[in-house]
Parts: sequence; structure tokens; C-alpha cells
Amino acid sequence: MKKKPLGKSGLELTRVGLGTWAIGGAGWQFGWGAQDDEDSIAAIHRALDIGINWIDTAAVYGLGHSEQIVGRAIAGRRDRVAVATKCGLVWEPGATAPGNRLKAESVRVELEASLRRLKTDYIDLYQIHWPDPDADIEEAWSEIAKAVKQGKVRCAGVSNFSIAQLERIRGIHPVASLQPPYSMLRRDVERELLPYCEANGIGVICYSPLQMGLLTGAFSKERVASLPKDDQRSRNPQFAEPALTHTLQLVEGLRPIAAKSGKSLGELAVAWVLRRSEVTAAIVGARRPEQVEQIAGAGDWELSREDITRINELIAVREAKG
Repeated sequence: MKKKPLGKSGLELTRVGLGTWAIGGAGWQFGWGAQDDEDSIAAIHRALDIGINWIDTAAVYGLGHSEQIVGRAIAGRRDRVAVATKCGLVWEPGATAPGNRLKAESVRVELEASLRRLKTDYIDLYQIHWPDPDADIEEAWSEIAKAVKQGKVRCAGVSNFSIAQLERIRGIHPVASLQPPYSMLRRDVERELLPYCEANGIGVICYSPLQMGLLTGAFSKERVASLPKDDQRSRNPQFAEPALTHTLQLVEGLRPIAAKSGKSLGELAVAWVLRRSEVTAAIVGARRPEQVEQIAGAGDWELSREDITRINELIAVREAKG
């Protein structure tokens, strides 16, 4: 599987990484519904077996549960996988919704808790999850820089930061990577963020390239209507009308492009994100081994110029509908 350097960090990542938001399960505000832990572990093992060399998680996914499952799954395989996790979203005992904290003491406590849950003595990529509170990003970043010097963190990155926020922290410690949302349905990073990162040697790890599964072809109006209440997608505007109809029409237009290359729609959506030279890799979530197999090929697929042109035409039609 193809790999690419993550900015100037020294890490080299496969173009597709395994995302573990959904394996956090139900019981928290942004869960994707019930999830079988053994399925989650099997999905992680399958990802490693087919060559994916990094996993993205976060302390808040399942309020710690995702990290625990990742820790179980990589036991005995730690040297084969880079682990990326995040700080800044904290929950109180018994709570289902997290709060934002970026004070130095909180970062220290969160890092130690993540190390325990992951059953490791270092984290390859430690990231600020959201720049909130904005006034505290320098304090949090300085604390992460200390963790790098201590050997508890190999590289430091951020998620959901603006250019102005990146400028504020770069002088404190190098930014290995930015993790922004990027998909056929969310393209705003193309204008300024991607070129900025390339110009400044910052790796880019894109999340939600499948737009929570909407671009995989697995959804219909009927399936969306049947989503359980504990699946946060049932409350997401992208899964509501009229956006849903417009997206399903886009997906139908994409089907023949994927089919002629013998690829899945999910692979097409991820390969489209990876076409940008600024993008290091894309995070793709999977809850079962077969889902890993359905998207892994995207990392080695280079879309033709003709396919990219046709895809962009279909996206433009979708964007015109609002």
C-alpha cells in the first residue's frame, strides 16, 4: 500500500488510515449506535493485515471506549502501527456530552489517560481536537510540546484549526499535521488551507471523506429513515431533505465511474480526496472487516484526468442545488 511522509514529522503513513469514531459505540452524544467490540477488533486486525499502518482515534470517541478497543486490538502489534489520538474534549463521570478544555493541566491528565487506555507508553501523533477555547490554544500546544520532549508523544498535530490559529502556534512547536474535514460535499479547505499547509510543510490528514457513509452508496431514503435515535446521523442536516435527495443523485452519477474501474463508490470518494497533492492521507472509518476491504484499495488508486473532470462536473451540479 502506498505511503506518504506526514509533513516534516518523520512519520510515513499509508494513504488510507483507519478511523475509529464509530467503534466508540452508543451512550454518548455523537455515537453511531450500538457496536460489537469483537467486530471492532476484527476490523482493526484486518486493516493491519492488509497493510494500513495507522489508526486515528480520540479520547472522546465513546467517552474513552474507542481508545480502549484500539489498545486491545494492537496488543502485540504496537510496532506495526502508528496511533493518532486527540485531546481537548473532556467529560465528567456519568455525562454523555463532553466539554471543551485546553488548559495545560487538562492536557497532561488527558494524555496520561489516553496512554493508559491505549496500553502504550507513547503516542505517535497527538492532536488538539478542536481549537476551543480559542484563547487557550497556545497553552495546550506548549504542553503538547513538552510531552514531545519527554518522549510521550512523537509528533504534534491539530484538527479543525484555521490558518490564523496555525500561525499562532507554529512558533511554539512545529505542526506535524492538520486534520480538516474534506469530501465531495465539503470542499472549503481547497481554497486556502490546503495550499497553506503545502507551503509550510504541514501534513494533511482528511477526515469524513465518505461524509459519514453517504458517499459509499450504502444509503437510501429508507435506510436513513430507519436510523436509530442513538445514531447521531439521524440528526445530521446532511441526512435530511433536501440535501439527502441531492446527494443520492450525485452518488448515482458516480456509480458508473467506479464500476468501470472495478472499484467501490467508497474507494472512488476517497481516491478523489487523495488526488490533491497537499493531502497526505485520508481517515476512513470501518466497523467490520468487510468495510475495511471495501475502501482499502483507494490508497493505491490514481484517478484519471477524465474521471476527475467528470466527477467535478457532477459535484458542481450537486452544489448548484444547495
